[in-house]
Amino acid sequence: MKVVLLIAGILIATIGGVITYRAIYLDPRSGVVITEKGVREIPNYSRIIGGTILLVGGAGLAFFAVRRRRAK
Repeated sequence: MKVVLLIAGILIATIGGVITYRAIYLDPRSGVVITEKGVREIPNYSRIIGGTILLVGGAGLAFFAVRRRRAK
C-alpha cells in the first residue's frame, strides 16, 4: 500500500509541476493589460494555482506514504 501511495504522490506532484511550468512559461497568456507604458500579458493564474496545489498535494502524499509509523 505504501508503494502505491508513493507512486501516486510522485505522479500527482509531477503533473502539477508540469501544469504550473507550462502555465507560467510556455502556454499563451490569458489576458492583456494595455497601459500608457506598453502592453503586458497576464499569465493564467487559475492554472498556476491549480498546478501548484497538485504539486504540493502530491509531494505531501508521497512524503506521508514513506514515513515510518510507530507500532504501539
